[in-house]
Amino acid sequence: MSRTDLIADVFTIIRNALLIKKDIVDVPASSNIKEIIAILKKSEYIDNFKLIEDKKQGLVRVYLKYMAGKPAIRNIKRVSKPGLRVYVNGKKIPTVLRGRGIAIISTSKGVITDKEARELGVGGEVIGYIW
Repeated sequence: MSRTDLIADVFTIIRNALLIKKDIVDVPASSNIKEIIAILKKSEYIDNFKLIEDKKQGLVRVYLKYMAGKPAIRNIKRVSKPGLRVYVNGKKIPTVLRGRGIAIISTSKGVITDKEARELGVGGEVIGYIW
């Protein structure tokens, strides 16, 4: 079965794992997924992640983070979709929950957070929001 939107699938896998309070979840790997998961680790939304090699595309094992029994990720939302891409200018980068969440943006400098994009003054495709 081919997947048209791997990032949306990964967001859904993580969202569903958080709903049933799983500690570990495996998601399909790609270069964008690895960068997004690294941003989640750096922003302290997940505990850790590990790359698992198989004979196909590989997997990323994500160790989910909970604080006082509640997940660190309250919501994870895909913004730009294959049918409707959402691009922003460097001057109009969105804020998520007045700065309490993060927006993940794919720019010419790589996949970065909204704060880093504002510092660099670059725009790009808004991948998703996490809070």
